[in-house]
Amino acid sequence: MPGDNHVHTEWSWDAAEGDMAATCVRAARLRLPSVAFTEHADLTPWVVRPGDALPDVLNRWLRADGKVAPPALDVEGYLACVQRCRERFPGLRVLSGVELSEPHWHPEGTAALLAGGRFDRVLGSVHSVGGPGTPRLVDHAMGDGAAGDVLRDYLAEARRMVASDAPFEVLAHIDYPVRHWPSGGRPFRPAEFEDEFREVLTVLAGSDRALEINTRVPLAPELVRWWGDAGGDAVSFGSDAHRPRDLANRFADAAQVALDSGFRPGRDPGELWSRP
Repeated sequence: MPGDNHVHTEWSWDAAEGDMAATCVRAARLRLPSVAFTEHADLTPWVVRPGDALPDVLNRWLRADGKVAPPALDVEGYLACVQRCRERFPGLRVLSGVELSEPHWHPEGTAALLAGGRFDRVLGSVHSVGGPGTPRLVDHAMGDGAAGDVLRDYLAEARRMVASDAPFEVLAHIDYPVRHWPSGGRPFRPAEFEDEFREVLTVLAGSDRALEINTRVPLAPELVRWWGDAGGDAVSFGSDAHRPRDLANRFADAAQVALDSGFRPGRDPGELWSRP
């Protein structure tokens, strides 16, 4: 199987069950070639409104101004933990990493975080819509309007992020709003948003970045095909695991989707898959 390039541990503020060492144990058992611990760097404070569901993990970071502001990543502590795992698991390639939320909104904070080049994998993510003035978490925005409108707003923001010079190499979970899709309404159909997805993928291909096949919710195979149509050269696999048992979840199916779309592993099994 491919390496897992999107994993969270106890160093991510929302991973209460995260455990880096236990994740390495599982990675070794699964015979993964590599695992990248891409901890959250959420620089955006999210606007909360009356009626929003606030689980404990969010309520803990609710400020007096009505915004949720997660804590900064403890970079030094995290990197020390990565080094301990490298020493303890010499047969597993342990990569450092970070998942940046809306880095195009926070160029100074992003630059400060990445200073020194100490991260092997840098993911770019969108978790909110509404712009930097009134950012709303996607799951909360689903309560503000139609799911399809939220998805289109999300994809428009993702396009702006990949069109920017924000320093990331992989676009994470292009279908993130699907995780929060209302169960009682119209089901999600990729074809209804084909133009919007293809536009993001075309800009992404032109930026020489990779597309993540995120398996938290299986990425629709047509999106991987559209990525190839856009000239995309590489894919990265990510479980988005927040606990050890979810590592590399559904990777066999994801690998087959990539193969069917013409992507292949290279000589180095720990690297991204590419098109010959």
